[in-house]
Amino acid sequence: MSGDYDWAYSLVDSSRVSTFLISILLIVYGSFRSLNMEQEEKEKNLEKEKENSLLSSSTTTTTSTIAPTTNAPVESSAHNIDTTQAMFLPIGASVSLLVMFFFFDSMQMVFAICTAVLATVAFAFLLLPMCQYLLRSCGTGTKMSFGCCGRFTPAELMSFGLSVGLVLVWIMTGHWLLMDALAMGLCVTMIAFVRLPSLKVSTLLLTGLLIYDVFWVFFSTYIFNANVMVKVATRPADNPVGIVARKLNLPGVARDAPQLSLPGKLVFPSMHETGHFSMLGLGDIVMPGLLLCFVMRYDNYKKQANKGEESNNYPPNPNSLSQKVTYFHCSLIGYFLGLLTATISSEVYKAAQPALLYLVPFTLLPLFVMAYLKGDLRRMWHEPFIKSVTPKYMDV
Repeated sequence: MSGDYDWAYSLVDSSRVSTFLISILLIVYGSFRSLNMEQEEKEKNLEKEKENSLLSSSTTTTTSTIAPTTNAPVESSAHNIDTTQAMFLPIGASVSLLVMFFFFDSMQMVFAICTAVLATVAFAFLLLPMCQYLLRSCGTGTKMSFGCCGRFTPAELMSFGLSVGLVLVWIMTGHWLLMDALAMGLCVTMIAFVRLPSLKVSTLLLTGLLIYDVFWVFFSTYIFNANVMVKVATRPADNPVGIVARKLNLPGVARDAPQLSLPGKLVFPSMHETGHFSMLGLGDIVMPGLLLCFVMRYDNYKKQANKGEESNNYPPNPNSLSQKVTYFHCSLIGYFLGLLTATISSEVYKAAQPALLYLVPFTLLPLFVMAYLKGDLRRMWHEPFIKSVTPKYMDV
């Protein structure tokens, strides 16, 4: 009788609980980092506009020579995905998946090195706030020049040094915990630096990736006689240290170098069942995370806009349910329910499931309903962050 409910007991397994908690924390933290970056960019733009206005006013009142300054606006460090990129990203992901499936053995050295470099930069970004906090009394705003490499603060150098050390230890040991730490850095960095500009682009991207995920998990076996998605995700790569050791005829080093499981996923072993582990691809965290980051930015935009309308005769009621429950809360609950459904499906059917098949409907559909009920659907679909200028006086 208890065997019929094994799937229910597995939901409270340590590996499942860890996957749920870490994925949600990564999305929330990455969204806050993105929002904080956006606020800093706006402040820099305001400071630049003030400097330009002061400069223009001073040139009209004095004839003294003034050092020229650049009038260019502060560029955003984040990348905004447009409609074309959203439509072709699943195609590019499919091509990359096939390349790794067919040519992994001959190109695994390249894959391992590229992954290590990206993971180093991403984990440094993840550690940066902690390093800024530790060095807050040392003047972290002072940048030191390193020639053509650029200028960096002590906190940035500290985070980069710690990240390099962690990657080196991961290469030498191949421990799953270090791989998860690097994967967390990749998740937070992608959520923070990639932005969705509208609900239209979000829908196109997530719908295309849902089809991509379903095809490569369910239907690739009929074409390639193997589950392409699972095989690529679980295939270990030869350690670069071992490869170099074999080239230099160092058998002892080559024998001790472990194979590396690339940080394209989160892996949590079970504490109760030896050999059992829970795995979640980074795409199942990052892609819904981009949507949640978008709605968090829109919630903040609406909050700032409502502050400017408090002087109106009919200010928004802060005690109403529609004001208390934000779009971010709605989407985050949907993500949790979608991940729970995907986990139950994998336990019931005893097979890998395309997580986006459950995550996309559970996050997008409640968002559409809530936006329609609040009257924000049309605005969120097109240009949600462009302020509409209303005239102060209406012509009669």
